[in-house]
Amino acid sequence: MIDIRPVANIIGLLLMALGVIMVVPMLVELWAGSSDWRVFLIAGFVTVTAGALLALATSNALGESLTLRQSFLMTTLSWTVLPAFGALPLFMGVPGLSFTDAMFESMSGMTTTGTTILPDLESITPGLLLWRSILQWLGGLGIVIVALIFLPVMKVGGMQHFRSEGFDTMGKVLPRAADISWMLLQIYAGLTVLCAAAFLVAGMSLFDAINHALATLATGGMSTRDASMAAFGPMAQWVCTLFMWLSTLPFIRFIQAVNGDFRPLFIDLQVRAYLRWTFYAIALIVLYRLIQTGDFSEQMLRETSLNVVSMFSGTGFTSADVTVWGDFALLVVIVAGFIGGCTASTGCSIKVFRYLVLFEAIKAQLRQLVHPNRVVSLHLGGRRLEEDVVTSVVVMFTTFVLAFGVLTVLLSVAGLEMRAAFTGAWTAILNVGPVWGQGVSPTGSVEQFPDGAKWLMILAMLMGRLEMVAVLVLVLPWFWRG
Repeated sequence: MIDIRPVANIIGLLLMALGVIMVVPMLVELWAGSSDWRVFLIAGFVTVTAGALLALATSNALGESLTLRQSFLMTTLSWTVLPAFGALPLFMGVPGLSFTDAMFESMSGMTTTGTTILPDLESITPGLLLWRSILQWLGGLGIVIVALIFLPVMKVGGMQHFRSEGFDTMGKVLPRAADISWMLLQIYAGLTVLCAAAFLVAGMSLFDAINHALATLATGGMSTRDASMAAFGPMAQWVCTLFMWLSTLPFIRFIQAVNGDFRPLFIDLQVRAYLRWTFYAIALIVLYRLIQTGDFSEQMLRETSLNVVSMFSGTGFTSADVTVWGDFALLVVIVAGFIGGCTASTGCSIKVFRYLVLFEAIKAQLRQLVHPNRVVSLHLGGRRLEEDVVTSVVVMFTTFVLAFGVLTVLLSVAGLEMRAAFTGAWTAILNVGPVWGQGVSPTGSVEQFPDGAKWLMILAMLMGRLEMVAVLVLVLPWFWRG
């Protein structure tokens, strides 16, 4: 039987921290003269109290190290309980918002999916808009920490590659998980400040710059404007594109760079592959649009670059309606969403590293067919790929694809027409953001979706953000008996 006390203790402490953070948007509401400051006061009090009671009730487990099973349970429960309490300010502060909608918005923010339920962002108070951005920023930081510290232990998603390569490199400098987390926080916060400053220089207001920097570094994509990045000028859009791309590079490489070793960042195979693939996708769409319209412009290149990088990174910011570019361009955008960014980044989806492993496995299988008696070993970047890495990647990829298909069917059964069901499953399971089809407002809101479809997407966002297996393992009976 699993001892849940250490898990509950950590979640209690996280809830207390979340409640304290609610003071920030409360102060913004006071500064703006909005009465919604009371919403954050009440929600913060409830969250801190619940967390304190949970932490006190399990204080006898304080300091105990987590087992493998407890790590699985803690990771999944954190991304379930925190969004539930994060939904409280939205539920109490947005008029007419049901708890289902508030939970959808909160889960979308914390998983950095970016799909919104709110149809009129300009009518939302500044504190609530900032809270959405904070949820995204916290979720982005949290998933990088989970990816670098917990997933290698869990052996899900091929993170063993980073465990053997990156952690050995950093072992003498950052020997403990706490040191890694602290360095990650510094780099993450530093990049956020740089991004906000760049947005300010590009012409955004201070409030918009802060919110969009939080959303960009987290690859969350929730804007303060219904028009998303189309509401801002060309320079701001280029800044957004740059920082979205940086946010989907492996943060472990930034840690190494800060410690004086830039070489791993430049020789990392998945970084180089990610750069090539984004360039190819942008070039293909620009060429296709040029053939369609016969006219090339800086605006075309800028729109294409921002939207392609947004889909690769899973941010979800938009600056144009990609559905009017033509079926081929839309297909490239959807494929970009299926690929995602780099492992150990705030990016979403299946990730570049897994595709590189899959390609090597396919090539090895083809060589084996041609030379049946030949012993074929898999290598990536000069390093031998262990069998458990390949197996975990194949399982993860298969699980994503199957979950996408099942979710598409379930969303159709829940009442969505096929295009909305397809893109709804695509955006939720891959944490991308945009949805197209009937029931989606011109601003991208899915407010009109049936509640059943919303809860299916909430579950899918959670599973996609935690890379499927970490959640699915909890439904296995032997997990609880072990």
